[in-house]
Amino acid sequence: MLSFVIRGGKLHPEEKQIPRLKPGWAVVRVSLAGICNTDLEILRGYHEFCGTPGHEFVGEVVDCAERRWIGQRVVGEINIACEGLGRRAKCNFCRRGIPTHCEHRRVLGIIGHDGAFAEYLTLPVCNLHKVPDNVSDEQAVFTEPLAAACEILEQVRITEHREVAVLGDGKLAQLIARVLQTRVPRVTMFGKHANKLSLARKAGIATSRVNRETRGVWKAKKHWTMVIEATGSRRGMERALAMVAPRGTLVLKSTFHGAARFETWPIVVNEISVVGSRCGPFRPALDLLRRGEVDPRPLISRVIPLHKAEAAIQYAQRLGVMKVLLKP
Repeated sequence: MLSFVIRGGKLHPEEKQIPRLKPGWAVVRVSLAGICNTDLEILRGYHEFCGTPGHEFVGEVVDCAERRWIGQRVVGEINIACEGLGRRAKCNFCRRGIPTHCEHRRVLGIIGHDGAFAEYLTLPVCNLHKVPDNVSDEQAVFTEPLAAACEILEQVRITEHREVAVLGDGKLAQLIARVLQTRVPRVTMFGKHANKLSLARKAGIATSRVNRETRGVWKAKKHWTMVIEATGSRRGMERALAMVAPRGTLVLKSTFHGAARFETWPIVVNEISVVGSRCGPFRPALDLLRRGEVDPRPLISRVIPLHKAEAAIQYAQRLGVMKVLLKP
């Protein structure tokens, strides 16, 4: 099969054997794979990952000991924990019901397990979710980042907030705003890019463009009881702290390679609750897609053949580009 591997901070094509089937696992033929900011950070050294990246995918099961899965369209949770690894003695986190923090976990395309920038991948059956018939591949490929957006609803008492600020206008920020507006009366997205903010407005989301002239104005608005930091920038935390109200909640979603500098005193003085938020539940994400409450397809900038993955990575980093998909 054709796959792409990271060497020296760049993607390189490589012919590999189709992964062997292991007990309790499935072999999946990838239909679409998404390029996200985490993939770009991995190329810059995040997690020092060597192998095939890519963790957003939709595909078809082509081999599995549980025959009922063969031929099914699926998406897959990316954290491979004790159950999927076949460990009889589960770790403390898995026993507590939080396998996303498994002591032994591998992560599809991120930590210790080859990902979706290939024609085939493998995952434990317990990680798989069937895609509803009325959900297209172009929608289903967004399930993983959409689930990450849904995680906020699991972590925060969202009904306590009448309005929420989403800081950032990129791919994940767009999905977060769309998920939150199904539960919150008013969601406002703060971003720098007119074309990206336009996509949000078309989805019914209020927007505010940030530039050098307006930055002082939005920094002065410290009335937000809940702020989502999803800029993907090292300065995101600093900017978010300037917006959140005393005793408000700040949810951090950005992951990037390197350190961020910010003053911690506002967290203490203003008694801010800071919530780190990562992977989320797939079932609510698929339900949102099935019911048509969230449609991520307008975020697709281009679908590029897998064999042009190197060019696709370059294109994904252009100014104004949103989601780029790879198609084997």
